[in-house]
Amino acid sequence: MNPSSAPLPPGSPRQVSKSRFKAHALELFRQVEASGEPLVVTDHGWPTLETRPYRPARSDVDPLEQLRGPVLRFDDPFALVG
Repeated sequence: MNPSSAPLPPGSPRQVSKSRFKAHALELFRQVEASGEPLVVTDHGWPTLETRPYRPARSDVDPLEQLRGPVLRFDDPFALVG
């Protein structure tokens, strides 16, 4: 069975082949803009890229604040790795 013809699980983004995307790109872009739902472009049934509406970064969240916490220990940043 061709993977692109298999039913998608509920909640999965809609998929379209690369050739259909090429022929109908503007129409598909408008659908993505209107619905807000992403669109996955496939090549021979395999996902290759995702088109989704642009969402600007939230201005109320400090980007550096999001990075705080994951580093637990930082001894010598200039030490040789290998």
